[in-house]
Amino acid sequence: MAHGLLNQTPQAYYNGNSFGGYQFISLLDIIDNFTATYIGKGKLLEKTLRSDVSFHAHRALAELSFDTLKSCKSQEIEVPTSLTMLLPQDYVNYVKLTWSDGSGIEHIIYPTSKTSNPTAIQQNSDGEYSLTAVGTLDETSQTVVLDKEYKNILVGMTVSGPNIPIGTVVGSTSNSSSITTISLVDIYSGNYPSILNVNDIVDSSLVLPTYTGTETLTFTMFPEPHPSHGGTTAINENLIIQEASAVILEGNTWSEGSFSPIEPGKITASSTDEAAKVSVGMYVSHTHFTPGARVIDVNGAVITTDLPPLESSTDTTHGATTEITFISIPGDSDTWSKYKSNTPSENNNDDYEDDTYWPADGSRFGLDPQHAQVSGSYFIDCMKGKIHFSSNLSGKTIILEYISDGLGTDEEMMVPKLAEEAMYKWIAYGCISARIDIPEYVINRYKRERFAETRKAKLRLSNIKLEEITQVLRGKSKQIKH
Repeated sequence: MAHGLLNQTPQAYYNGNSFGGYQFISLLDIIDNFTATYIGKGKLLEKTLRSDVSFHAHRALAELSFDTLKSCKSQEIEVPTSLTMLLPQDYVNYVKLTWSDGSGIEHIIYPTSKTSNPTAIQQNSDGEYSLTAVGTLDETSQTVVLDKEYKNILVGMTVSGPNIPIGTVVGSTSNSSSITTISLVDIYSGNYPSILNVNDIVDSSLVLPTYTGTETLTFTMFPEPHPSHGGTTAINENLIIQEASAVILEGNTWSEGSFSPIEPGKITASSTDEAAKVSVGMYVSHTHFTPGARVIDVNGAVITTDLPPLESSTDTTHGATTEITFISIPGDSDTWSKYKSNTPSENNNDDYEDDTYWPADGSRFGLDPQHAQVSGSYFIDCMKGKIHFSSNLSGKTIILEYISDGLGTDEEMMVPKLAEEAMYKWIAYGCISARIDIPEYVINRYKRERFAETRKAKLRLSNIKLEEITQVLRGKSKQIKH
């Protein structure tokens, strides 16, 4: 006996909050229907596993989502002063970007291919890719006074120089009167690389230089565990990236945290105003914190880090103080900084009706059409997952329409019924082409059927209506008088 597909009364539907769902079928139903129809004794895919069907069903939904199924996903934000927008969690590609005016009308924003936000590499005065500083060494002290303030020298960085023993790292930093002072510790002593395969500065041995006087020191990124501790190399040779911003807070307090189980660290700043200078995502540089620890929350005067402190703030081992440096890496490139600070040419309201342009009767000869708009511009930095806007879009409402692969959540894995048959052909072709006992002519037949059903689904979902087309064509027949 046949049963209807509706499982609720009209009254229940209109009293609910899920409208229009009948036009879709879930991916689970697609898999169940395909299994019942194509798999079994005497059928095309007699011994195909359900896991194979599920894999090809997910691949089919993803592939059809890119250019066949209608993209209904969008986000609306107000462009902040940073002129950036985070890409959505399930972003694959964009359909269009627009800004909404006071009447709610959307204006298309066009991308620019003439700029970007490249990674800004730290260079010294000679242009070499390294961070160097002149330090005053003392054979009797592990403390080194540098020639100026270096906020981007972090605890855990490797220190090298003519009279610095190999394997030396920064044990602590302090900043006073625009001068940075560091302490030197040994990477290979104590249980330095034991915690979480990173750095435990607290129990490391102090290092003394072999020379008294000034010399140039080179700083590189965090060291990796020594081979004796399960690592493969002793030094991480990654380039140092320029910092976006650095904040130094003094008078902080914290308690020793727990690594079993791991608990977030809590830093109490001297005041709420001081803590407000710190942003989520900043790195924490202090001898009592594992290098790489980051800020995950700022609430009042309390700053929460993803890793706990190794010691309390009252422990002064190796000259530790209550001063903490918070730093953002990577920083903005000079290219992006100049782009966002520039006033776009489209903001120029000159009507050009002067002695130079008046003889041209208002014509704009040689104008590039891609720049003949005043809606602003943007570019997408896929590596950092951000959209960057031109300065004239600051404060405006931006709408992003984008494509997802349709596999984000269970609720999103829905297929329009107009494309249901295309899904079956995609799954059938995927399962058949993976088998060795299927004749080639059968595989080719389902390949053609998959192509045909995909084309049919695209036409159906394009939503072409004859009345709407004829209405547009009526306007084309109007005579234009000169």
